[in-house]
Amino acid sequence: MLVAIHQLHYLPWLRYVEKIARADVFIVLDDIQYNKGGWQNRNKIKAADGPLLLTVPVLAKDQQRLDEVRINNTIDWRRKHFRSIEQAYRSSPYWAEHAPFLAATYDHEWTALNDLNKHMLNYFMNALGLRTPVRYSSELEVPGIATERLSSLIRAVGGDAYYTGTYAVDSYLDMGLFENNGIQVLLQHWTPPIHPQLHGDFAPDLSILDVLLNCGPTTLDVIRTGGQS
Repeated sequence: MLVAIHQLHYLPWLRYVEKIARADVFIVLDDIQYNKGGWQNRNKIKAADGPLLLTVPVLAKDQQRLDEVRINNTIDWRRKHFRSIEQAYRSSPYWAEHAPFLAATYDHEWTALNDLNKHMLNYFMNALGLRTPVRYSSELEVPGIATERLSSLIRAVGGDAYYTGTYAVDSYLDMGLFENNGIQVLLQHWTPPIHPQLHGDFAPDLSILDVLLNCGPTTLDVIRTGGQS
């Protein structure tokens, strides 16, 4: 059983979604340390002038857990994000289909970053027809840190293989610990596929919104055609 594990991301990008599509079980790390400057509260869309980074402002302290991070609603980020997305994609083939969800999402005043990201993840999975079971680390209550905890989470859901990016292997994973626990590690050597886009030259590694609004019901097929480099 192949397991993928990842933190919650805002408007998750394609590599994130490809992990979910390939895995037998997807575990969401919703209670680990918040990573300032990471992708938990930001992602890119393709605007008329090229890739545009959208960041949700948060109130976060050093070493704070992700499930404790609150959104800074003193900043008018929701109106700005929706306007940017609308301006970038209102002429895309599937804007009308998904605009009501986006409008309702950005009309709601979110308090917790996790709640916003869970809401978006659920919608995108349903829109793509992804049926991969999703488990949350906070519900599994598995102790440990780093590779030890990842290994325990995989075993907790009955997994025996772990699907991860190459960056993790090079930076922090203890491969020997996985081997000792009988867990095979499969690396995500995945190249973003070229797909129809608005606004000129193709730009890779954007939010799932870019493919969903341009490709609609074929989005999952597009993601699965990504090359293995």
